[in-house]
Amino acid sequence: MSESVNSFAAQQEGRPTGPLVQGYEVVIGFETHAQLSTVSKIFSRAATAFGAEPNTQACAVDLALPGTLPVMNKGAVERAIQLGLALGSTIAPRSIFARKNYFYPDLPKGYQISQFEIPVVQGGEVSFLLGDEKKTVRLVRAHLEEDAGKSLHEDFIGQSGIDLNRAGTPLLEIVTEPDIRSSAEAVAYARELHKIVTWIGICDGNMQEGSFRCDANVSVRKPGQPLGTRREIKNLNSFKFMQQAIDFEIRWQIEQIEDGYAIEQATVLFDPETGETRAMRTKEDAADYRYFPDPDLPPLVIAADWIERVRAGLPELPRAMAARFVQQYGLPEYDATTLTQSKAMAGFFEAVAAGSGAAKLASNWVMGEVSRRTNAQDIGFDALPITAAQLAQLITRIGDGTISNNAAKQVFEALWTGESTDVDAVIEAKGLKQMNDTGALEAIVDEVLAANAKSVEEFRAGKEKAFNALVGQVMKASRGKANPAQAGEVLRARLGG
Repeated sequence: MSESVNSFAAQQEGRPTGPLVQGYEVVIGFETHAQLSTVSKIFSRAATAFGAEPNTQACAVDLALPGTLPVMNKGAVERAIQLGLALGSTIAPRSIFARKNYFYPDLPKGYQISQFEIPVVQGGEVSFLLGDEKKTVRLVRAHLEEDAGKSLHEDFIGQSGIDLNRAGTPLLEIVTEPDIRSSAEAVAYARELHKIVTWIGICDGNMQEGSFRCDANVSVRKPGQPLGTRREIKNLNSFKFMQQAIDFEIRWQIEQIEDGYAIEQATVLFDPETGETRAMRTKEDAADYRYFPDPDLPPLVIAADWIERVRAGLPELPRAMAARFVQQYGLPEYDATTLTQSKAMAGFFEAVAAGSGAAKLASNWVMGEVSRRTNAQDIGFDALPITAAQLAQLITRIGDGTISNNAAKQVFEALWTGESTDVDAVIEAKGLKQMNDTGALEAIVDEVLAANAKSVEEFRAGKEKAFNALVGQVMKASRGKANPAQAGEVLRARLGG
């Protein structure tokens, strides 16, 4: 939990307003905890693997036994640098760690090691599309800290336990300015940030396991008025619940104000079963935590050459890749942005485009039929039952006129379900080749014209729909094997234009 949001009011001059809700402007800031992908904890060598038996991954340092001292994990620092570079932030050449003091059963030391006055990552921004509109959310900071343990409550036996496996797990807390103006914009921001941290590999992004946890600070105000009192919705672990929680909180705050009540600063939780938020505790401010520099940890010094080495190792970032797709493949910006939603999706598209030589058709299939199947079956592009080479071969057969688009969908189905692994074999087995014999096609066209004198008459009277009906009859007579474009050419030639 960051207290940097207390400076939000000073950051709002000149910021655009969003759509009003019942005459109120919604103001949202985000705090996101991204668990870093290190194999050991931030200040100890204990493992960070998920799912271990309780308290089997907590060493003497994590338990805060007397005489133990924290030692900084270089990998955690490097991942913070990676994110800062990806978001256009400033990497502090010198930052310090502080003790954030509070008492809770799952916090063994009685304080959390975090960063307060001087964080490692400062500023930056996250840009994304909301519909066709580009949005940018400014960042205040991203700072390194350790996670706490976890309290386990067994209501049916009236007991609670403490699992300290998570204690000391490295986190990067990413804090925004209050630039977000709707729940839809909040979700779009969270999705973009999720994409970035998983793209560069600093976090696995598993929201169900708590690797990517979002807190939304929500307030409402009349346009032009000072910022309202915020309430922090904690631990939003799905994009669906995120939007539901924020929408409910907005409505609740407006109703309270309209009924004459003042909003009290608080931390709240969202209950997916009721669709409502409920207050958990009064929200603390920075003074309540009595921050002071941690005497066991020296300042974190990051040399310029280290930053440059990290920069050289970064992959091509989503926005840069999308821009390249527009330039290299001539794709619309919408296609390029959609195809770079994940590294796996982008890589699959590039392989299909390279294999088929038809980038736009490859884009249509990846965004269309392939994405529809992945969404329906809840699988990622790294687990497709069809290979890029197979889809490229299929697209090649569409392009050279071997099969029609409708026939291609039948071939795709056979590939996807594992009926076959070879495009040409499916085409042959199912008799899906388009008719390329001009003489045979002309014979079919002549039969259709003779049998549909009324449509011929209507076409010659200027009704273009009649021509489409004739094309349909040709396709039906050929059992779908005629090339529609070729059938249209032969028809027009027979009809005299």
